[in-house]
Amino acid sequence: MSAINSDITEALSYTVMQLSDVSKSEKQVYSEIGHVLPSVVTINEIIMTLKQLLFPEFFYASHSSEAMRQYHIGVGVDRLFTMLRKQISAGLHFALGKFCDDAVVADAATEKAAQAVAELPELKRRLYTDIRAIFNNDPAVGNEAEVIFCYPSVKAMLHYRFAHLLHSLEVPLLPRIITEIAHSETGIDIHPGASIGEYFSIDHGTGVVIGETCVIGRNVAIYQGVTLGAKNFSLDSEGHPVNIPRHPIIEDNVTIYSNASVLGRVTIGHDTTIGGNVWVTHSVPPYSRVLQGQMRSETFVDGAGI
Repeated sequence: MSAINSDITEALSYTVMQLSDVSKSEKQVYSEIGHVLPSVVTINEIIMTLKQLLFPEFFYASHSSEAMRQYHIGVGVDRLFTMLRKQISAGLHFALGKFCDDAVVADAATEKAAQAVAELPELKRRLYTDIRAIFNNDPAVGNEAEVIFCYPSVKAMLHYRFAHLLHSLEVPLLPRIITEIAHSETGIDIHPGASIGEYFSIDHGTGVVIGETCVIGRNVAIYQGVTLGAKNFSLDSEGHPVNIPRHPIIEDNVTIYSNASVLGRVTIGHDTTIGGNVWVTHSVPPYSRVLQGQMRSETFVDGAGI
């Protein structure tokens, strides 16, 4: 072995030794979680299976008959339930710590997975209202099938609505992983704790942020760069942020244009339009139009008006 190869081998061995040594930071993190961790790879498989079940003609092979469609959906439901039960179990272990009762966790995971699967028809119905809303709000789209194939907001809403379902079933960790996968792929950041009504439309989508305690009604349309966020945080006696309602309430039939920010626990009344690049930190009554101030051009002569 040459001297160069020997040096490289020694350097690699030293790196392996260093990485194998459990650091103080790692020990602190590991001490707070259970011994079984969810798999991001499997969660991605769950999402793909979910897409095939909700939109079988788009993300599955075409079916020659109704019987074949039912057969493939049956296989998919069984596969989804099996993967989901295991990942929910891992999430519960993660949240409850190393000394939780395995049998109790297994029973809880089975029940929650079954409840989630039972809600898939309703989840599908809600997603089709979103697809219809996107189609109605965008003259650039030819039909609803194009929306399903092409629009990142459909991906974001599929992830969000499924994650919100799991969140409502008190499944830990998985909902955040699911929405953050969509965030990384679409640029649309929706917390699974947010409540979003039917016929929700996001056009373009990049840079949209919807916070955890946000409540959004029906027939709401938002555009790229919109932030529905918190204005500030309340802290407890130890200086940690307190998880209380801190994001906006958006009532029915509201449109919010690009790069607008609505911050704090304020209410935007129904049938209101928020213009682009507007900063809103107060409640707005129904039927309002909140727009930027108009630019003024003035001439000052000999210091007059200054």
